[in-house]
Amino acid sequence: MPTYTVTVATGSQWFAGTDDYVYLTLQGTDGCSERHLLDKPFYNDFERGAVDSYDVTVEEDLGEIQLIKIEKRKYWYQDDWYLKYITVKTPVGDYLEFPCYRWITDEKEVVLRDG
Repeated sequence: MPTYTVTVATGSQWFAGTDDYVYLTLQGTDGCSERHLLDKPFYNDFERGAVDSYDVTVEEDLGEIQLIKIEKRKYWYQDDWYLKYITVKTPVGDYLEFPCYRWITDEKEVVLRDG
C-alpha cells in the first residue's frame, strides 16, 4: 500500500494556529484517497509557526497528484487557521507543493492545486 508524506506549514502570525479538526483528501489521475484526519496522538498539531508531517496510506497508487482538499471542522469553538502551504512527497520520491497563504475560517473545504 503506497504512503504519501504530507507536510503542513502553519503561518507565524498571531493566532495563526488552530485546535480544529483538519482533514485531507488527495486527488490523483488514477483515483482519490479517503478523507484522512491529520492528527498525531498526544501532540498539539497546527500550532503557530509549526511545520508538521503526516503519513497518508492509501489502498492503491493515485497516479499524478492533481489537487488536495483540506477540510477544517470545529473542535470546541470556531478557530481560524492560517495555512501557508502543504507539500506532498509521493511514494516514488517526488515533491509537490500546494501553496495557500490565506486564512481558513468557518467549517469549509478548500481545494489547493499544485503550485
